[in-house]
Amino acid sequence: MASSYDKLQGNVLRILEPAVLGDKASRLWDISLFSLVILNLVAVALESVPGLQSRYGNSFYNFELFSVIVFSIEYIARVWSAPAKKEVDVSSSPVKARLRYIFSFYGLIDLVAILPFYIQAFFPGLDLRVLRALRLLRILKLNHYNSALDDLFGAIMEEKKSFMTTLYIFSVAFVLSSSLIYYAEHKVQPEAFRSIPDAMYWSIITLTTVGYGDVSPITVFGKSIAAITAIFGVVVVALLTGIVANAFNAQMARRKIIFEDQVRDALLDGVLDSDEEASLDALRKKFGMSKIQADALIEHVKSLKENKGQS
Repeated sequence: MASSYDKLQGNVLRILEPAVLGDKASRLWDISLFSLVILNLVAVALESVPGLQSRYGNSFYNFELFSVIVFSIEYIARVWSAPAKKEVDVSSSPVKARLRYIFSFYGLIDLVAILPFYIQAFFPGLDLRVLRALRLLRILKLNHYNSALDDLFGAIMEEKKSFMTTLYIFSVAFVLSSSLIYYAEHKVQPEAFRSIPDAMYWSIITLTTVGYGDVSPITVFGKSIAAITAIFGVVVVALLTGIVANAFNAQMARRKIIFEDQVRDALLDGVLDSDEEASLDALRKKFGMSKIQADALIEHVKSLKENKGQS
């Protein structure tokens, strides 16, 4: 039987994690944290405007202090409640569970969200403009409530072989075009193409089809290399885009099938009770599906079940 301590840990974790259907306390926390992160991004951006900083500097600092207090409490609470996670092995010690969270992607992001403030507080004499800019990484805290980054990395890992093959081709083109353009343009443009590493800037801009135009070849050989590099860049970028897009589509199709299977299992008795609805809602959020999509799939499964029953 779970102790009151374990129940408290579980309740804290429940509130901190994305809300399930009907959990008002967790939903309120989700909305509050989401809003605070967005306001932080706006504040960091506005703080960089000299006129606003000189006029509202104290207000920006007070808001930053309030945000860090909230984020620090959240971080400590997540560390403390980590042993209550369902995926944590029961035999695993609380210390291991907490260390697992601390060194996880989410744990590191939560730490980075508050670390710049404390470093600046303890070392006020240092030029920490870069650390202050790192506060913008707080946007990654929203990944607690959105699986977009997980979906991206998952899609890339599923198509790892194709992705790495295309990246290898891109790397070969990058090195060759950098070397060739250096030898073609170095003598006539010694400042723009001082070395192969300098030429790599031109190569990456051309291969990715960005084309700033600040550095351009002027020799016939250089222009020929530029034309071939640009065409090759379009092909490789299209390949990379297609690989990721296909992986995403395959991932979404698999999730749709899994969700439909869960709906069929839940509808074996003909109705969805509150626990089954909460379970399906949690799965919907985990898969990054909208409520409209989920409801449409549920209705589709219900209609198929009714038609099968009638026949």
